[in-house]
Amino acid sequence: MESRNHHFLVISCAAQGHLNPSLQLAKRLIDIGSSHVTFVTNIHGLTQIKSLPSLEGLSFASFSDGFDDGVHPANDPEHIMSELKRAGSESLTALIEKISTSDEHGPITFLIYTVLLPWAAEVASSFGIASAFLCITSATSFAICGHYFKDYYKSQSSLPFPSCITIDGLPPFASDELPSYLLPTSPHVSILPTFQEHYQIWEKSPNSCVLVNTFDGLEEAAIRDMRAHMNLITVGPLIRSAEVCCDLFDKSGDDYLQWLDTKADSSVVYVSFGSMVVLRSGQMEEMLHGLVDSGLPVLWVIRKSGNEGDQETENLINNTLKKEQGLIVPWCSQVEVLSHKSVGCCVSHCGWNSTIESLAAGVPVVGCPHFADQTTNAKLVEELWGSGVRARANEEGVIERAEIKRCLEVVMGDGVRGEEMRRNAQKWKSLAMKAVNESGSSDDNLRNFVRSLA
Repeated sequence: MESRNHHFLVISCAAQGHLNPSLQLAKRLIDIGSSHVTFVTNIHGLTQIKSLPSLEGLSFASFSDGFDDGVHPANDPEHIMSELKRAGSESLTALIEKISTSDEHGPITFLIYTVLLPWAAEVASSFGIASAFLCITSATSFAICGHYFKDYYKSQSSLPFPSCITIDGLPPFASDELPSYLLPTSPHVSILPTFQEHYQIWEKSPNSCVLVNTFDGLEEAAIRDMRAHMNLITVGPLIRSAEVCCDLFDKSGDDYLQWLDTKADSSVVYVSFGSMVVLRSGQMEEMLHGLVDSGLPVLWVIRKSGNEGDQETENLINNTLKKEQGLIVPWCSQVEVLSHKSVGCCVSHCGWNSTIESLAAGVPVVGCPHFADQTTNAKLVEELWGSGVRARANEEGVIERAEIKRCLEVVMGDGVRGEEMRRNAQKWKSLAMKAVNESGSSDDNLRNFVRSLA
């Protein structure tokens, strides 16, 4: 095998939204040349990947998160995070030692880690290995968190939670537009200490590097804001490719692509809420009727939850959504669907992967955010990029059928606003492609980053 100058270790949690951008970065590092990548995720997660990608220069390994059988204690997130750090640090240490003595590609020369894994940087440092954080959220969400930890979190002056957070060059972000894990009422507030550890690492080491899954033209204000404090490098969009991708869920063949082939250009509403969002029964019913009332053809991804309500949901859909209007699938290749000529818009939870994949495909979005950074991304789609609209929930937090239908009429209709959204979506598609093509900003950034490690 060709001699390789660098041996990267890329470590990621085994969640769908973490794995694919991390794997795509691994592929890009290999494509640049002179690099081997060992991709690492937790033991149980590695067994759940339906098919491991096969690519010269890429190998796989695993680490223990303390729950190797995949069973986590209910309602004890603090213990889960503590075990992740304890067991993860021990097993990653052992893995790096093993690779340094027995791997044909030589010892690890650089480590790249993702969110929830700040301890990986400490392990790397103990071996004298430099590291970088791969930010898989938007640069704007990242910047908002930076301001929150700097100005509010565990403040000695006990400041009240901010009514909004501002970043120069962007509209203010009200409390309900911030990443939800920052909110005192969030069920995910227990991960904040781990998030803070990320920022503390960068404060201790001014030379620390952050790679972000975005591109310069997309989030200029947030990128400028964070570059004032750290070495931030844009390397996105990191869009999954047919060559290197992974799925934690079973697809139902490629029948959905054949179904799309039968539809008119830009006529189909693609509906997907990602790998973690589960619609409540009331929201599912409203979504269903809103889609049916639109009269538009619908491709809808509905994952099996394993709950008793699955059959009730299936019966409701079968009795309401006629086969000639809609197709329900348990999972699909989202990038392929978004790139299909018949897809006219995406009804999305606005997770960052889905958001940037929609932008890169030039597909307008109807945002239905639920938690984490989704509310922030939905605001960006509507107010900053003008490539979609956010559906508004009622006082009970349910997006009603009339609102869903209204949003689809705006995005898919012939009105001025819909036409503008489609133009903007095409603009961002062009800029995204330019960024990752040879000599584009993200391509140059990644090549210069690797060159700087020589």
